[in-house]
Amino acid sequence: MGRVTDLADFTALRAPEGQTLLAALRDYDPAQELAVASRLRREHPAELVSAALGQARLRQRAVAKFGAEDAYRMYFTPHGVEQSTRATVGTYRAERLRALGVRSVADLCGGIGGDALAFARAGISVLAVDRDPLTAEVARANAEALGLAGLIEVRCADVTEIDTSPYDAVFVDPARRGGRGRIFDPEAYSPPLSWAVEAARKAPRAALKIAPGIPHEAVPEEAEAEWISDGGDVKEAVLWFGTSPGARRATLLPAGASLTGRGLPDPAVRPLGRYLYEPDGAVIRAHLVAEVAEELSGGLIDETIAYVTADALAPTPFATAYEITDELPFNLKKLKALLREREVGTLTVKKRGSAVEPEEIRRRVKPKGPNAATVFLTRVAGAPTMLIGGPAKA
Repeated sequence: MGRVTDLADFTALRAPEGQTLLAALRDYDPAQELAVASRLRREHPAELVSAALGQARLRQRAVAKFGAEDAYRMYFTPHGVEQSTRATVGTYRAERLRALGVRSVADLCGGIGGDALAFARAGISVLAVDRDPLTAEVARANAEALGLAGLIEVRCADVTEIDTSPYDAVFVDPARRGGRGRIFDPEAYSPPLSWAVEAARKAPRAALKIAPGIPHEAVPEEAEAEWISDGGDVKEAVLWFGTSPGARRATLLPAGASLTGRGLPDPAVRPLGRYLYEPDGAVIRAHLVAEVAEELSGGLIDETIAYVTADALAPTPFATAYEITDELPFNLKKLKALLREREVGTLTVKKRGSAVEPEEIRRRVKPKGPNAATVFLTRVAGAPTMLIGGPAKA
């Protein structure tokens, strides 16, 4: 079905008739879209119904990032939903800027305004810039819809032409998707990372949102690099300027636990202990597994694998602990027999350092029974190994 494609569509959606349609479509079932569209087109223009249905679908998708209360008041474009920052991450970043004394920020490449909304809610005044007229208008509408228009100025312009000197900080979120999907080369971002870094260097404070897969050697020396996960999923990396040059940090949301590197050497490999710890993805991306291993008095099971093993169970927000009951050489027949003997029907398969896919394991062993187990396909001291256990209980 259709979607908002130009300013005329969007203006129509914000008019009373469009608002009535959006309200009626809040809880509609996309599986019934053809029937719903046919019914609505008897009373409303087809173009408006098509635009409203498209917006309703985008709002439903956006709930995961913004929460229902905000998502059903906001407006979106397809790229805006895909590329916008999750609200929990945006709120964390805005609060960090506020704690640094930032009271105004130039939000370059502001998109539909997700970050600008977070900045404004932290009490920071925002200039939100985007070169696409429709996207800029959507951002302006979102500021109005959430009662934050007094703190957010939206400007449709090329970010390279913006004078950022009047602002306490600069935030840049370059576009990392193109016509063929995700862009991995930072210099192919729009604008390129090199331009964003130069813009950051001119400001008292700056934060650049980048892909979490950025190589550490690509991080400028004067920047602090922070990797952020939310609910266990790594969402982004941020380059901070004007904070702690050279620092490496992992931050885990929603708890807000933060780990900063201390320049430790790689942990030693040691024999498998009773417990296996799986570090959070942000910790791994930030190269801070050594800090976690030291905290746990543990070591690695293999020099190339980011699993930490220890003899004692210790609480840490930076890794998930599992109690290991069995260590077997990689052998699916033996695994199937063990799982059958223990009546395991709920099987979680994790892998690190193994080419075998979890779905293939589940298909081959055919788990059945009332019990649960976790199997790790990995390497121990260089040898393909299966570790069997379950979440550790304090």
